Amino acid sequence: MQNELFAPTGQMAGAASHAATKLRAPGIVLAGSALVAVCAHLALPLYFTPVPLSLAPFAVLLLGLLLSPRLAAATLGAYLAEGAMGLPVFTPGPLASSGLAHLLGPTGGYLLAYPFAAALISFLWHSTGRGFAAAAISAAAGNVAILAAGALWLGVFAHLSIQTAVTLAVVPFLPGDALKVVAAAALATGFQRLRHRTN
Repeated sequence: MQNELFAPTGQMAGAASHAATKLRAPGIVLAGSALVAVCAHLALPLYFTPVPLSLAPFAVLLLGLLLSPRLAAATLGAYLAEGAMGLPVFTPGPLASSGLAHLLGPTGGYLLAYPFAAALISFLWHSTGRGFAAAAISAAAGNVAILAAGALWLGVFAHLSIQTAVTLAVVPFLPGDALKVVAAAALATGFQRLRHRTN
């Protein structure tokens, strides 16, 4: 009799837990894409290049370290989809373009590299011992992928030589990107230690 009385409650709890699990991934994707959007608006335009200094790559590095490869790629894919639809999630640029025009503009190479870079970072870190050094190396690899794609895209877009594209799209951002790599690695490893302590 007691089991019969409490069976519905257990079933309800199980159903609620199952529903929460199904909603967890979409919630992470939306929250992660919102984080990238906020960081994208923390930007400083540079007079000598169409590429602004932005915290968006930092968010990509951090999400790559915190999420699984598939979820990281999905989160950045959702971010790009939101921007392509015209939502104000991209870094404001001097050309005041938005939506698909912004995505295919001079900084499109960086943006289109985000899902791949986040998945790469996640894959590399999950394949290692998960220490700070491994996190930094993984984040650095993803950052190199973003910079390479950005320089290649800008070179083709503006008909620049490889040297000029690297000068405009890579070199000015190396010091700041080094700080982003270290910060993302520190936050990810700190979060990992905190999670282990609470479990």
